[in-house]
Amino acid sequence: FDEMATKKSQMLYDMIDGSDGFYSCPVEKSCRSRMNVPFIINGGDEALEKKFQEEGKKVKLYTLAGHRSVGGIRASLYNGLPLEGVETLVSHMKSFMQENAK
Repeated sequence: FDEMATKKSQMLYDMIDGSDGFYSCPVEKSCRSRMNVPFIINGGDEALEKKFQEEGKKVKLYTLAGHRSVGGIRASLYNGLPLEGVETLVSHMKSFMQENAK
């Protein structure tokens, strides 16, 4: 489980960190979780984050709302989530960024 948890979270963090700031993680790299990955879109653009979540439902991505006190998006990568789920999320993030980046 440990190796898979690292692989899934690293795939997602690589997408966030490689997005030229379109996506960003509000957590210091040394403190990042492998289970819950929070991120914001375009500096915390709530309209884009809502659109991201709505469009995510079309590819079966649900429950991506961030923590109520922080907002943004939160992906939970618990052991029951298969690698394919993270691949779907990363694919959605790539296409969403291409369509919405300024």
